[in-house]
Amino acid sequence: MRVLAPGDEAAMEAFLRPRIASSMFLLGNMHAAGLIDRGERLCGTYAGAIDGGTLVGVVAHFWNGMVNPQAPDHAGALCRLAVRSSGRPVHGAMGPADQVGTIIAALEAESAASGRPLVVQKDSLDKLYQVELSALVVPEALRSGRVVGRRAVEGDIGVLAGWRVAFSIEALGSEPSAELCATSRKGVTRAIAEGRLWVLEVGGGPVAMTAFSTSTADAVQVGGVYTPPELRGRGYARCAVAASLLEEREAGAELGVLFTAEDNLAAQRAYEALGFEHIGDWRLMLLREPWTV
Repeated sequence: MRVLAPGDEAAMEAFLRPRIASSMFLLGNMHAAGLIDRGERLCGTYAGAIDGGTLVGVVAHFWNGMVNPQAPDHAGALCRLAVRSSGRPVHGAMGPADQVGTIIAALEAESAASGRPLVVQKDSLDKLYQVELSALVVPEALRSGRVVGRRAVEGDIGVLAGWRVAFSIEALGSEPSAELCATSRKGVTRAIAEGRLWVLEVGGGPVAMTAFSTSTADAVQVGGVYTPPELRGRGYARCAVAASLLEEREAGAELGVLFTAEDNLAAQRAYEALGFEHIGDWRLMLLREPWTV
C-alpha cells in the first residue's frame, strides 16, 4: 500500500472505470485536480493497494475532510494511510455501503484507542442508481413545455441559497446557523459560476432545483435535488433532474448516477420513472465534529 502520485492516473482509470457508478467522486476529482494534494478544492490524498503491479483498491481523503473508498479489500487500512498522509481532520465518509462500514469500524477503533469519540451527525444507508442517458424517460410536463428547466443564474442566488440551507437541514442533519447560511450561499454562488446548478420554473417562477455534484467527460452525478415542501407531489423534482440530464446528454454525457435515502420512497419512485435502475447500496456518514487520527 502507498500514497498514489502523478503517473498513477492510468492505473486509477483502469481500476475505477469498470466501477464508474460508485467511483464518480474519485474519478471526477482526479480529473479536475490531479493526484497532488495541495489542500485546495477537489484535491485529495489517494492511498492505493497494489497487487502484482495492479491497482486493486483506493481510498481518498479529500480537501473537505470526506473519505471516499473504492476498495473491495483493505478499505480500513487504506483509510488510515490516506488520513494520516493528508494530515486533515475527517468530516465523514461516503461510498459503497460495505466499504464505508469497514472505514467506520476502523475510525471507531482509532477513536476508542485515542479516547476521542466520533460525534455522528448523519449515518444513512442509501440506494445507488444509474441510467443510460439514451434511455432517459422525459416527463410529459417537460416535453410539453408546461415546466421549463434552465441553468441557474446570479439572480437566483437568494432563493437557491435559502433552499440549500433547507436541504442541508432536512437531508444532511445540519443545524441552523449563520455559518450554514454563509456556506450555503457560497456553495450556490460557486455552483452557478461552474454551471452545475439547475432550476425548474413554472410560469416564470422557480419550483425546484438540482445540481451535479461531480462529473467526468461522459458521466454526471446528480445531487442536491430539492423542492420546497409546499410544492412537492407535483413531479417537479423529476422534471428538474430530467432537464439537466437532457442538456448533458446533448453535450456528450452517456450516464447519469445518483443516490437517495433507502427510506425516501417518493424520491425512488421519481427517479425510477425517469429510467434510473437500482444497482447497489451506498452509505453516507457525516460527523458533527471533525475528528483527527
